[in-house]
Amino acid sequence: MTTDKENKSRLLVTREGVSYVLPFIVVTCCFALWGFANDITNPMVKAFSKIFRMSVTDGTLVQVAFYGGYFCMALPAALFIRRHSFKSGIVMGLALYALGVLLFIPAKTIGSFAPFLIAYFILTCGLSFLETTANPYILLMGDKETATRRLNLAQSFNPIGSLMGMFVAMNFIQSRLSPLDTTQRAVLDDAQFEALKQSDLGVLVQPYALLSVVLVLLLVAMLFVRIPAVRQPAREHHEPLWPAVKRLAAYKPYRRGVVAQFFYVGAQITCWTFIIQYGTRIFMAEGMSEQAAEVLSQRYNIVAMVLFCLMRFVNIFLMKYFKPERLMAFFAGVALLLMCGVIFVGGRAGMCCLVGVSACMSLMFPTIYGIALGGVNEDTEVGSAGLIMAILGGSLLPALQAMIIDSDIQLLPAVNVSFVVPAVCFIVVMLYGLKSSRQ
Repeated sequence: MTTDKENKSRLLVTREGVSYVLPFIVVTCCFALWGFANDITNPMVKAFSKIFRMSVTDGTLVQVAFYGGYFCMALPAALFIRRHSFKSGIVMGLALYALGVLLFIPAKTIGSFAPFLIAYFILTCGLSFLETTANPYILLMGDKETATRRLNLAQSFNPIGSLMGMFVAMNFIQSRLSPLDTTQRAVLDDAQFEALKQSDLGVLVQPYALLSVVLVLLLVAMLFVRIPAVRQPAREHHEPLWPAVKRLAAYKPYRRGVVAQFFYVGAQITCWTFIIQYGTRIFMAEGMSEQAAEVLSQRYNIVAMVLFCLMRFVNIFLMKYFKPERLMAFFAGVALLLMCGVIFVGGRAGMCCLVGVSACMSLMFPTIYGIALGGVNEDTEVGSAGLIMAILGGSLLPALQAMIIDSDIQLLPAVNVSFVVPAVCFIVVMLYGLKSSRQ
C-alpha cells in the first residue's frame, strides 16, 4: 500500500527522472488566465445587449465568437504542437490572447458590435492554443495512474482566475455602466444613444487594456522559462493527420468523451451566463432597479464560483477513494435534480439551486478530459484538439437557451424554462460517467 507521501510524489514531481515541479507551476498559471477570460466574458452578454440595445439572442453572439475561436483553432494548435513543442504552443497562445485583448481598444473607437466579436474570436484562438497545450502536458508530466487527479489539481486554479474575472466584471464594468435600464435606453434619440454608448464602452474596455499589459509581461517571462519536453510513445510528428483521426474515432471512450465534453461545456456556460438574466428577473420583481439586480445576480455568481473552486479540492481528495467516473455520474445526477428546482421552484430558492449546480460541475471538465485521453497514447495532441473543439457546446447551446428566453411562454417564466437546456446536458454527462465506470 502506498503512503500519502508516495501518492503526492506520483501525482506531479517527476517523469523518467526529470523534475516537472516548476513547469507544473508555470503552466498552471495559464489555467487561471483562461478562467479569467471565460468569466469576465459571461456577464458581457447582458452588458452588450444593453449597450447596443440588442435582444438576449443577439447578445449571445459574444459566446458564439468566444467559443467559435476555441473550435476553429484547436486542430491547428495540435498540428503546431506536434511540429514544434508544448512551450511553443503556450507562447503562441499567449501572443494571440494578448492580440485579441488589445483589439478591444480600436473596437471601442469604431463603436460597433462586430469589431468586438472579432477581438473575442482572436482572443479565444489564443485560449484554444493554451488549452490544447496545457491540458495534455499536465497529463503527461507524471504517473499515468494519477493523471486525472493531477489535471484536476491544475484545473483547480482555473476557478481562481474565474473569480477574479467575475470580481472585475462586477466592480469595474457592471457597477460602472450607466444606470439607465433597457427600457430607458430604448427611448433615447440617436445623439444621446451614441454618447451613452461611447461612455459605457470606455468603461468596458479599461479592464481589458490592463489585462493586455499582464499578458505581454507573462509572454516575455515565458520565453525565458525552461519547459522540459515530455517523451511519450509517439509516432513520427510528420505523419499525416488522418490516421490519427481514424484511430481516435475508433476508440469508444474518446469518442463518447468528445460528445460528453460538448454537452458539459454547454451546461457550464449556460448556467454561468444566464444566472444574470435569471437573477435580474427575480430581484426586479422584488422592486430592485435593473442595474442593482444585475450586480446582486453577479454576487450570487461569485458564490457559485467559490463553491466550484472549493469542490475541486474536495474532489481531488475523494478521487483517492472513489473512481472519478462514478463521482462524475453522481454529481451529474445531483445537478439534474437542482436544475428541476431552478425550472419549477424559481425565486430565491431556484437561485440557490442554480448556485449549487456549480459545486456539482467542478470535477466534470478535467475528469471527462482524463477519461477520454486515458488510452490514446501517441495521439494525445490530436485527441486534445478534439476535446477542445467540443467546447463549441459553449457557443451553440447558450444561443439555443437565449432563443427560449426571448420566446413567448405562458405556463412558466421563459428564463426558467430555458434551463431545460443544461438539464439535458447533465443527463448526457451522467450517462457518460456511468458507461465509463463499467469499462
